[in-house]
Amino acid sequence: MNSELQLEQMRVERVMECITEEVNRLEEEKSRRKNEVVHIRKHFWDEVRVNTDTFDDFLETIIGLRQEAQELSVSQSTHRQASKRLTTLRRMQEVPYFGRIDFVEEGNSTQEYIYIGVSSLRDPSGEDFLIYDWRAPISSVYYDYQPGPAEYETPGGTIRGKLEKKYQYLIRGGVLQSMFDTSLTIGDEILQQVLGRGTDKQMHNIVATIQQEQNKIIRHDRGRLLIVHGAAGSGKTSAAMQRIAYLLYKYQDRLNADQIILFSPNSMFNSYVSNVLPELGEENMQQVTFQEYLDHRLSKEFQVETPFEQLEYVLTAMNDSWYSSRLMGIRLKASTRFFEAIQSYRQSLEESGMLFKDLTFRGKTIVTRQEIVERFYSHDISLRFHNRLEKLKDWLIKKIKEFQKVEKQKEWVQEEIQLLSNDDYHKAHRYLAEKRGFKREEIADYEMEPEALARLIVHQKLKPLRKMVQALHFVDTKGMYKQFFADPEQIKKCLEGETRASLSDICQTTIEMLEENQLFYEDATPFLFLKEMIQGFQIESSIKHIVVDEAQDYSPFQFEFLKELFPVARMTVLGDFNQAIFAHASERANFNALTSLYGHDETEVINIARSYRSTKPIIEFTRRLVPNGKQIIPFERDGERPVLKRVTNHTELHNCIASKIEELRGHGHNSIAIICKSAEESERAYEGLAFLDGIKLLKSNSLEYEQGVVVVPSYLSKGIEFDAVILYDASEHVYGDESLRRVFYTSCTRAMHVLQLYSVGEPSAFLREVMREGVIDTCF
Repeated sequence: MNSELQLEQMRVERVMECITEEVNRLEEEKSRRKNEVVHIRKHFWDEVRVNTDTFDDFLETIIGLRQEAQELSVSQSTHRQASKRLTTLRRMQEVPYFGRIDFVEEGNSTQEYIYIGVSSLRDPSGEDFLIYDWRAPISSVYYDYQPGPAEYETPGGTIRGKLEKKYQYLIRGGVLQSMFDTSLTIGDEILQQVLGRGTDKQMHNIVATIQQEQNKIIRHDRGRLLIVHGAAGSGKTSAAMQRIAYLLYKYQDRLNADQIILFSPNSMFNSYVSNVLPELGEENMQQVTFQEYLDHRLSKEFQVETPFEQLEYVLTAMNDSWYSSRLMGIRLKASTRFFEAIQSYRQSLEESGMLFKDLTFRGKTIVTRQEIVERFYSHDISLRFHNRLEKLKDWLIKKIKEFQKVEKQKEWVQEEIQLLSNDDYHKAHRYLAEKRGFKREEIADYEMEPEALARLIVHQKLKPLRKMVQALHFVDTKGMYKQFFADPEQIKKCLEGETRASLSDICQTTIEMLEENQLFYEDATPFLFLKEMIQGFQIESSIKHIVVDEAQDYSPFQFEFLKELFPVARMTVLGDFNQAIFAHASERANFNALTSLYGHDETEVINIARSYRSTKPIIEFTRRLVPNGKQIIPFERDGERPVLKRVTNHTELHNCIASKIEELRGHGHNSIAIICKSAEESERAYEGLAFLDGIKLLKSNSLEYEQGVVVVPSYLSKGIEFDAVILYDASEHVYGDESLRRVFYTSCTRAMHVLQLYSVGEPSAFLREVMREGVIDTCF
């Protein structure tokens, strides 16, 4: 070991000692605080003298309670912070730091050695930093500059200077295995090592290998909307996860993990990324799919189609007589024009068209829907729409009260009284006595009047109806959404390019679904938007930041809805329009709609073209599959070229796949995906390959990303990477339509090290194009 390496190893050992000392100190602190919390909870009331005889006694009691509660809160908070810091330090015992910069600040002659890791660490005196957090302002120099002039931003302004040298370290378990002077070493040695490894069950942090373009994403801090448009495997999602950690660090006094939401493509993806923030010592943000949010809001009223069910229909139902009109409907209901049409329709309801439900009780109508309509439109039209609804609600509650007075005399009420159990009778007696002001010891003396009991019975029975009115459930939103589609002419003016015939079909199928209490996926957001516009938006003002992954899967309508739903939140949006596989996707229209969401001044677009996931030969193949693929830059990581093998039937296909999997396992590949076009094809493939040991089928409701050999539909593989990918059937029969180009591209870009394609019969035209360029090996 050379002298420089020896000196660096000695420093690692010194740092490890400091970490161990802090771990020991925090272990004691954690244990002590835990005992304090247990003691305070156990003896909480022993320490407080409860006395309410006089005002002074009462005040003293309140102060005592507050002091005890405050002491408990401090102990709990300290215990929580110690636990969080201990988790981080234990990770640092494995890898204390990964980089160093030698920096001379402008105006100084002294060179500073800045060591960078996942978290800061001071020396025992507390005066000097042994390690700087990767999110600290000065750490940005490590990611953004090569030796030479450099600068970084601080709250006090820009600090300029000179970066003398930059090092990368590979430390494992307190042992310095290697170090690289990046000014002398060609390429990124550690990044090469990381990318060369196999995949894991979960995504990990990338702080040791963040690239300059990714650092720009992570530290971006201007405007309402950041759009990250990047090639498959360019590290968009990884950078976004580090970005969340950075924001939690920078704004720790006013931002916490509960105020951030990640909208992810599926539940399996949630599991895949769930480890990143805890690795960095941060709590996980809220994670949800857009479908889960729709189900939360609509599943009590409707059976809502999922985006995967919609996509499955698009990929497999080409022979359905309604297919072309369904596709038109999907595109139409995804557009900003349709968003504006719903807004205009809601505006028209100010003057006419509101629909309501009858208010009924025990088969008797209390107020008819027509009476409610007349009452609503009898209000002064200068009143705001929602004020008119509030007044209408108050009027209906009053009507229910009037009805209650009459109803208490009815015979059914006496029957209910006679059927009361002893327990219910005593509960009613106690409730009425307390309502009349009787103290606990006087309740036995209260003589319950039959009329009071009858009134209570009717009041309780009418409670669900009152709750319905308070929640505005008497508003017939389903009827109004149907009404919107009842006449195609009323929406034709704002739906350019659709023929009257196609509009008629779209309207008819939408109405039929509504009548069966079902919603197409493309109708779910417009329906919910109309409901919110009528009844009042349930905005999420506590959320300060939302991250949307796989943005190309979202429609312009859905982004407009998210903007309304989270009015104070900033937004980070990640996407690759080459992977826009949903039927509503139109690259230019969707991108333009997204960039205009908050306006030019509040929006920044960062394009990242370099792809890191796959080997260079795989990227050279996949980038030729899409029109703008020349813009994708492969990272210099060597590997084998993709291989296409043609087979004559599915029996031969399954035998070839089995042999290939055995070969891949022999080479140490842990995650192997057999990717099919659709769930329908995945089911058939899984049945045909069921003889393979440990094979699993991933479905849209799978909650966890599985290692091993998996069969998966193309659209569920998005956002995830595999050591090896086997494209199940790349034939013209399966991928013969130009609309499937992006589905095909998305599937191929999941591969890190090996890409094997099979074709039952004639290969797809997508492959015939690239075969001529010699970037894929063939075996016919």
